[in-house]
Amino acid sequence: MIDSAWSQEFAREWIAAWNTHDLERILSHYTDDFEMSSPLIIERMQEPTGKLKGKDQIRPYWQKGLAALPPLKFELLDVYTGVDSIVIYYRSINRKMVCEALFFNKQRQVVRGVAHYGGTAE
Repeated sequence: MIDSAWSQEFAREWIAAWNTHDLERILSHYTDDFEMSSPLIIERMQEPTGKLKGKDQIRPYWQKGLAALPPLKFELLDVYTGVDSIVIYYRSINRKMVCEALFFNKQRQVVRGVAHYGGTAE
C-alpha cells in the first residue's frame, strides 16, 4: 500500500525531474517495460492505440515533448493516493490541466502511466 507522505514525495520528485528536462532522471522512475497511454501518443507518434510499451519506445516520444516549444514546465497542484497507484494533478505548458495516473510495482517503480488532459486554467 502506498501512503500519502510517499506519494507526495514521489510527485514532487517526478515534477522536478520533468522540469530539469533530464530524460534519464525521468525514466529512472519507471520499469524497463512500463506502458504509457496518452492522447498525445496518437498525435505525436501516429500510434492509433495511444499506447507505447517499454523505455525504448517511450524515450523518442518523451524526447519530442521535451524539445517542444514553449519549453515544458510542470506545476504540481495535488496528489491523490490509491492502493498501488497515485494520480498527479498538475498544470503543464500553456496552463493546460493534466491528471496522470501512475501504477506501481512492489519496488515502487511505475509499471503503467495513463495521462488525461483537460482544458486550460484561468
